[in-house]
Amino acid sequence: MTSSDYGANDYGTGATGASIESEAEGPGGAGSDGVGVGPMGTLDKVADLVRNCTDCPLAGGRTNAVPGEGNPQADVMFIGEAPGFQEDRQGRPFVGPAGRLLDGLLASIGTNRKDVFIANMVKCRPPDNRDPAPAEMAACTKYLDRQIELVNPKLIVTLGRFAFGRYFPGEGITKARGKLREKDGRKIFPVLHPAAVLRRDELRPTMIEDFKTISEILEGGTEETVEEPGVTMPEAPQTAQLSFGDAPGPAAVSAPQAETSTVNVEEATRPEQLTLF
Repeated sequence: MTSSDYGANDYGTGATGASIESEAEGPGGAGSDGVGVGPMGTLDKVADLVRNCTDCPLAGGRTNAVPGEGNPQADVMFIGEAPGFQEDRQGRPFVGPAGRLLDGLLASIGTNRKDVFIANMVKCRPPDNRDPAPAEMAACTKYLDRQIELVNPKLIVTLGRFAFGRYFPGEGITKARGKLREKDGRKIFPVLHPAAVLRRDELRPTMIEDFKTISEILEGGTEETVEEPGVTMPEAPQTAQLSFGDAPGPAAVSAPQAETSTVNVEEATRPEQLTLF
């Protein structure tokens, strides 16, 4: 893989100086052949537009926009909710305590963040880590839509209730998590937000089990999807693959019925409790 695959910082977020207004060459600005032309023809161009975006008031309070990062040909794409304090400072997604937990979860199934792609519903930090507003999410939708098109992952993993609500509005994440779904031709697998686990350690076994299922799905053990909520997918057999390995873990526990707000809880009260097992 060449350095140009990931951009200047090895995460596919290099700058190009393009603007949405300057070109309009079909969906996402990709042109008739869809290859590297137009304002959002590559992940680098999308990232540059995000960094210079002023389409909602969040732009006025950011230190850095957070476009997203990872493998531009990733099999799995993780979608979170919004940047937190550390993300705003560094311009990268999931680099605070919740991000360290996510790194550990990825390691538990034999992979890391350079093998996947990580993005957020909202590309700038909301003030005081509040929930992202509908207008803010709408302003960022064009960027996330294009990132999904360009990466074209086999599986989208939604982290938390806002990302899950993008595909299945009105459903609760605690009941939906851990069940493979399909929407608009995409396989969607909802899990809890890592910040929820930092706040409620009893959710840790559930999160570990859900990540084992992600590995099984990518290994081809779970092929069927369901469109009806609340249908549990059959357990898949373990198989050996290059990018996702087997990882033992405790049996899943039932998540509490109460919804937990998890947006931007990067300054969690228990940042040191990052051990998975």
